[in-house]
Amino acid sequence: MMLLESVSTMDFIGTKLADFLTYTGFANVEWANIIMIAVGAFFIWLAIAKDFEPLLLIPIGLGIILGNIPFKDAGLEIGLYEDNSVLNIFYQGVRQGWYPPLVFLGIGAMTDFSALIANPKLMLIGAAAQFGIFGAYMVALALGFEPNQAAGIAIIGGADGPTAIFLSSKLSPNLMGAIAVCAYSYMALVPVIQPGIMKLLTTQKQRQIKMKPARQVSQTEKMLFPIVGLLITTFIVPSGLPLLGMLFFGNLLKESTKTTRLAKTAGSALNDIVVMLLGLTVGCSTQASEFLTWNTIFIFIIGACAFIVATASGVIFVHIMNLFLPKSQKINPLIGNAGVSAVPMAARISQNEGLKADPHNYLLMHAMGPNVAGVIGSAVAAGVLLGFLS
Repeated sequence: MMLLESVSTMDFIGTKLADFLTYTGFANVEWANIIMIAVGAFFIWLAIAKDFEPLLLIPIGLGIILGNIPFKDAGLEIGLYEDNSVLNIFYQGVRQGWYPPLVFLGIGAMTDFSALIANPKLMLIGAAAQFGIFGAYMVALALGFEPNQAAGIAIIGGADGPTAIFLSSKLSPNLMGAIAVCAYSYMALVPVIQPGIMKLLTTQKQRQIKMKPARQVSQTEKMLFPIVGLLITTFIVPSGLPLLGMLFFGNLLKESTKTTRLAKTAGSALNDIVVMLLGLTVGCSTQASEFLTWNTIFIFIIGACAFIVATASGVIFVHIMNLFLPKSQKINPLIGNAGVSAVPMAARISQNEGLKADPHNYLLMHAMGPNVAGVIGSAVAAGVLLGFLS
């Protein structure tokens, strides 16, 4: 009798062990999972070894790995797309579009708009850089994407990850993972992509143009700017209210001088938490079955073209402006690249390239003008596309 019970127990253990093995990643892995895990590891390597935007690429890279761990779908509620799973709960901020406005709140709380207030014509450079967005929209339409999908892809040209996520979550949720990873990838690769374009479109003499120091901006002007900016932009593009409203709200917290504690929270702890969850869940959304498609390849190609056009548009527009400006007010075309909304990376590139041309030419504060204008411009462009296609 005991022998029969022992045999029955061994059979039970053997059956359960065999079942357990079918649940392991080794039993369910496919070549596509391996490719995506390698991509995630590459992102982490870029962040650590090359210092390419580690605050973005480390969460996204680990998220890509996490989202591509193979498992048997047995209703365990562990996957990103399974209702009530922890990752799915975190993902609601991406899918329903409330992470990006919180990121914009933090950006507003950390941003000093003084360079733009002191020299308002720099806003035009930020506007010119948005040509990349609308050019990419037309290209995506020509390649056969639906208008709503084309709009989500086109916003990559602004080099603004949160805006890309916000717009794609509304218009093209099925492409959101590819669009978000593409947008953040090009944000991280700003130091690689932009310098060559800037040098190609400028001469040594133009790169050595020294700009006059900006005038001092009063605290009253700083306090009025977010209110006036909010009214003007949202009256023109009401559909951009979630992003623009939070951007200017964060800036008002900073500049009012009465809510310093709230501004610090929005710009540090809250922003860091949101960026972590945003990066992790965006990475997780790139599951191999959804990500490794021809559409993803087209998205990366169109996104690259949009980003290049945006950078070139800003530089070329400075050349056009200089045709009408007196010699004492000439603008260094190296700050044209900063019209994209990768803050403050693009402005740092302007500074670095300026110092290479002339070790005594400091362009950072001048470049911050079009850089912050680019943030506003990409949010306005998203509002235009959303209002046009909704």
